Amino acid sequence: MNDSSPELIPFTAQTCLTSDDNGNPVDAHRYRSMIGSLMYLTASRPDITFAVCYCARFQANPKESHEKVVKRIFRYLKGSSRLGLWYPKGGNFDLHAFSDSDHAGCRINRKSVTGGCQYLGECLVSWQSNKQTTVSLSTGEAEYIAASSCCCQVLWIQHQMMDYGINFLHTPLFCDNEAAVGIAKNPIHHTRTKHIETRIHAIRDAQEKGFIDIIPIETRKQKADLFTKTFDKPRFYELISMLELISF
Repeated sequence: MNDSSPELIPFTAQTCLTSDDNGNPVDAHRYRSMIGSLMYLTASRPDITFAVCYCARFQANPKESHEKVVKRIFRYLKGSSRLGLWYPKGGNFDLHAFSDSDHAGCRINRKSVTGGCQYLGECLVSWQSNKQTTVSLSTGEAEYIAASSCCCQVLWIQHQMMDYGINFLHTPLFCDNEAAVGIAKNPIHHTRTKHIETRIHAIRDAQEKGFIDIIPIETRKQKADLFTKTFDKPRFYELISMLELISF
């Protein structure tokens, strides 16, 4: 890929991968090697996390259409090799998190995509992008499951920081869906969620005990958006700027 032309974004807003049963197959070993290499890079490049996880779904039977998108990620990396996370010293050290979901984002089985990111002060320290294990019946349910997943990560960070004598309580967890916020906070809504797996409801317990405080936020300010779907160039660069990804 050294002689290829660079790309400005890893995915176009119109990118939609399917199993492509009639497509031409490619070398599965090479495809998995490409995905594996990119997976290592997601530990320091959150801007490609969604794209890599999306392409990783097709490792069992990769086609030319899938490999083409993976190569585009490499071309994007070629043009953004100086991009990285910025960790300034000083400032506040409060823990806060963002959760988001793309309802029925998978075109194959209509499962939703969970996205989340966690901050210590202004520093991004953890992020996630993965397909949910069950099919959500509504946007509110998909967002609630994503918030619960993000809550588990927040609780893990809280537990780790206690070893350093730092105790985070009432950690803000920002969610851009009022229904999900209502389900987590208001017992009246709980009767509508009997079909959701019991383990998801751990977020209610965390809310009641004061470990987290789930707070609504405008979709435009939702930083976890980057981990759930594709975007056009202006919104993509707006999001990576919000994540404190800068070019050195």
